[in-house]
Amino acid sequence: MNRRTRTARAAAAAAALTGGLLALTPAAPAVAADSATVDRPDFDGDGKGDIATSAAGAYVAGEHRAGQVVVLHGARGGVSPARRTVIGQDSAGVTGTPERLDGFGHDLAHGDFDGDGYDDLAVSAPGEDTSGDSEAGMVTLLWGSPAGLTGKGSLVLPDPAPRTHDRWGHSLAAGDFDADGTTDLAVGSDTATVHVLEGGFGRTGPRGGWYALAAPLVTQRAGYEFRAPELHAGDVTGDGATDLVVNGYTQGETHPYTDNLLFLGGASGLRTEGQRDLLPGVGTTVADIDRDGYADVVSGASTREPGEGWETPHGARGGIVWITYGSPGGLDPARTTGIHQDTPGVPGVSERGDRFGDSVDLGDVDGDGYLDLALGVPGESVDGVTWAGRVVVLRGGPGGIVTAGARSFHQGTTGVPGAPEPYDQVGTAVELDDVTGDGRADLTTGSYENDHNGGLLHLLSAGGRITTTGARALSPTAVGVSPVDTPALGHTFSD
Repeated sequence: MNRRTRTARAAAAAAALTGGLLALTPAAPAVAADSATVDRPDFDGDGKGDIATSAAGAYVAGEHRAGQVVVLHGARGGVSPARRTVIGQDSAGVTGTPERLDGFGHDLAHGDFDGDGYDDLAVSAPGEDTSGDSEAGMVTLLWGSPAGLTGKGSLVLPDPAPRTHDRWGHSLAAGDFDADGTTDLAVGSDTATVHVLEGGFGRTGPRGGWYALAAPLVTQRAGYEFRAPELHAGDVTGDGATDLVVNGYTQGETHPYTDNLLFLGGASGLRTEGQRDLLPGVGTTVADIDRDGYADVVSGASTREPGEGWETPHGARGGIVWITYGSPGGLDPARTTGIHQDTPGVPGVSERGDRFGDSVDLGDVDGDGYLDLALGVPGESVDGVTWAGRVVVLRGGPGGIVTAGARSFHQGTTGVPGAPEPYDQVGTAVELDDVTGDGRADLTTGSYENDHNGGLLHLLSAGGRITTTGARALSPTAVGVSPVDTPALGHTFSD
């Protein structure tokens, strides 16, 4: 999961919700401009990016997998445990109480929802039980401030159709979908229908209405895992209205396979008319790589072994990353590039199970104004160690992403803390974010370290590239998260 700019919205239906939740009313359409560059979260407004990551499996107040969110504040020397905020449903001001399997922090999306100049954070708890509805789900807004993110005055966002789905908040994406100058929120669940809360948000609730966007996709449940649509936002047409990429699954003859859909935003919001099919992928990020004013879509189609899940069409043996560039009419199929580990210049060899591109993110590592690409390869074997995982960084330029000068990092790389261990899966999530304020994106990656406890590796940009100098590892304990159960620290970053 990653961050990026967003913008969009469509025809709204007013709704009044009961059960103690806030009411939604219609909003009038309007038009405003939006940027297609990367939107970095800055919860305290100090000009340095902050890292918001999930520990959705955290043991909180005696409850198994209740979940927490960890924010690491940007600083000149990079992020560290010394400047952190940990928020759960036991935090002052946060609505609700920690309960077993709530999964608070399962997905995250940031944006200035109330327009006060500080980024806020939408946090999902898809396992939350509400009003006798098991796993109904909950989405909470946490507010930014000069002191950073806080639970004070947190706002529970109403589910506009609580009886039509469960796991409200399975996925989140923020953007100005109708280009009216306010931030909207797209929310997914265990169905293929996306609900969009529009019109901006005050401290007492949403100011706008809502509408539903039905995607022609399927969902599946396997134990506690849901295969349901994931949401990613960015302005691919450059018209000031954020568009929405929906990753999901289409039913094949024997099992589901991944499918990507693009819904365009406009003055009336997101719309199904003109819906575009994209090349399939699992991890996705949306931002303007080549500075042409149109956001581009990067999706990793990571193949998996038979019996583990699904096989992705068009994939190389170990996975492939598709890059499709934006244009005034939307994404340009003629400008689509596929990159895999057999592509000249890319480190490694494409092998089944590598999961090349399972996670992707964009950021300007070298400060040249063009976005570079970090991608995770969590199934990669390192020095004979199964599924140790690695991260690959590719450079961007006026022609888009290139493989010349590619760099690779894993726990066997000199200067990177730790050592390759079976099933650590470094690269499970990746984040490129300028946390030092020097105009260059730094790299943070999550893993399944220590039997799904999770952890973070943080590498700074220096000399125009990611370097291992000063690299640090952060465990759940180091950032104030209990190691009981499987906290899964670093499996998701703010989207």
